[in-house]
Amino acid sequence: MSPTAPVRRLRLGLPRRVFSQVLLMQVAIAAGVAVLATGLFLAPLSKQLDQEAERRALAIAQTTAQDPQIAEGVLTTPPTSDGPVQREAERIRRATHAEYVVVLDRNWVRWSHPTTSQIGKEVSTSPEDALGGKEVMEIDKGTLGRSARGKVPLYDAGHRIIGAVSVGIAYDSVRARLIGAIPGLFAYAGGALAVGALAAWLISRRVQRQTRDLAFSDISALLAEREAMLHGIREGVVALDPGGRVRLFNDEARRLLGIGDEAVGQTPDEALGAGRTTDVLAGRVRGTDLLTVRGQRVLVANRMPTDDGGAVATLRDRTELEQLARELDSTRGLIDALRAQDHEHANRMHTLLGLLELEMYDDAVEFVGEVVGDHRATAEQVTEKIHDPLLAALLVGKATVAAERGVALWVSEGTRLPDRLIDPRGLVTVMGNLVDNALDAVAGTPHARVEVELRAEGRAVVLRVRDTGPGIPAGQRELVFTEGWSTKRPPAHGKRGIGLSLVRRLAERQGGSATVGAADGGGAEFTVVLPEALREPELEPAVRGESVEPTAVAEEEA
Repeated sequence: MSPTAPVRRLRLGLPRRVFSQVLLMQVAIAAGVAVLATGLFLAPLSKQLDQEAERRALAIAQTTAQDPQIAEGVLTTPPTSDGPVQREAERIRRATHAEYVVVLDRNWVRWSHPTTSQIGKEVSTSPEDALGGKEVMEIDKGTLGRSARGKVPLYDAGHRIIGAVSVGIAYDSVRARLIGAIPGLFAYAGGALAVGALAAWLISRRVQRQTRDLAFSDISALLAEREAMLHGIREGVVALDPGGRVRLFNDEARRLLGIGDEAVGQTPDEALGAGRTTDVLAGRVRGTDLLTVRGQRVLVANRMPTDDGGAVATLRDRTELEQLARELDSTRGLIDALRAQDHEHANRMHTLLGLLELEMYDDAVEFVGEVVGDHRATAEQVTEKIHDPLLAALLVGKATVAAERGVALWVSEGTRLPDRLIDPRGLVTVMGNLVDNALDAVAGTPHARVEVELRAEGRAVVLRVRDTGPGIPAGQRELVFTEGWSTKRPPAHGKRGIGLSLVRRLAERQGGSATVGAADGGGAEFTVVLPEALREPELEPAVRGESVEPTAVAEEEA
């Protein structure tokens, strides 16, 4: 026996999609407003029609009471069905389409009535107010049914009250007018409802496009996921609206930028002040992996525009990685220097061995002293001028390589560089590429020489590398920075034309520049300017032994 399929139960309730819910709610609201407006209109309309019928009955009664034949007939003739009062009252009734026109004397006796058998009898409702000189308008029920009535006193020629006139308008005619107005009113309400439903559909379609046809539960889940992702990632995130104001930021951005909740709604200039970080967030500096400084932190920033005209900026903290990179690059620089010295060291050891075997001990001692002195002098010359250990190690290694290739590598007398570099790895890459290119350009030429100058100007670092090679023609000085362009034959394992392109990109990433010109006496001179390459120096304690908190590095200048 096969199992029976489960019975599906029909679930009633609101639809899940935002589009459907918004449409349903707006149509319901429009229908409710139409019904309410119709009811609010019908209620005063009914009252207005009643009052109109009462005023009409009163006007007919007033006109009838002014007729002199009516007053004269009441005074001079008896109440009969063919008397002058009955004839005149019926004429007025037919002319005005009233339900009845009743004339009565002070004894409440009728002198006229649409039903002649009622003439001579007392009226069914009290006429005391009219006999007392008052005019009355009311909705009441009499022998002819419910009607809108008007009652006025009847005066003789001496202005004495001799009776009253009562006029009735059939209430069924008033109700018929009210019912007759309802279809037209419903037509207007239906038209308004149709327009409201169309407007609701158009609005719902727009909401559908903007919400990507998601359900409210999906939107709620997406918001929860966004909050979790935004505050869980280890990168700082800053979102800007189309007006360039801070829309939101996560906890990491709060920590890296040192801002609080008051920054929401402010522009980067208002929240952070002037500086390169502000320029990157505001979009005034464009590029990828832009290096910037905020306080004592080295940040890598990227800015991506959004579809609504705003932008999202991400910030990565590179401060801790920078310390590890310095140690790694120092080790690599030492290894490269040792590798470059290996061949020269072997030759010197062979020479020393030969001197010892020939028992030329004094010459061996002198040879060792010269070798050690040369290396010591080179290392001391570099470290006295360049305090960053990574750059100093690089230049010492390059000096050894240059000596092997018959090139003199000099450090300029004007070189002075403190150990406050923000991105020493970037400067190592820049200087290493420029020195290697200079060595390639002068290798094999007479009196080959390469001069390196590193100088600090405030927070900026200026690097110049000069050589005595053939130089670069003026028409090709921009082409040398193009990726893939080179005058050298490419090696079998790769391609050339990358080094100088990398130099310019690294310089521009830090807001600087890389240019080339002619050196004095011939050759080429490459100049790289890095405007924010150094941190601000920390203040020393004013009194020895006094505990002073180190000051935070000042905000970077624009």
